[in-house]
Amino acid sequence: MTLNELKAGQSATITKVGGSGELRCRLLDMGLIPKTKVKIVKFAPMGDPMELFIRGYELTIRLDDAKLIEVEL
Repeated sequence: MTLNELKAGQSATITKVGGSGELRCRLLDMGLIPKTKVKIVKFAPMGDPMELFIRGYELTIRLDDAKLIEVEL
């Protein structure tokens, strides 16, 4: 399951961060690291981007980037 498949209010644990090169490094730098818990706070009115609560702060990412992050409930 990927991060973009979760609904608002659900929590999960990151298992794998996909992508390559600079994009993958940016995702890891933002704290999206395997074994980290993440909670979906809300989605924008048009559905993209999504807001996450991770490591004590709120992070907004695009759904295209969220598709690269594998999670388990």
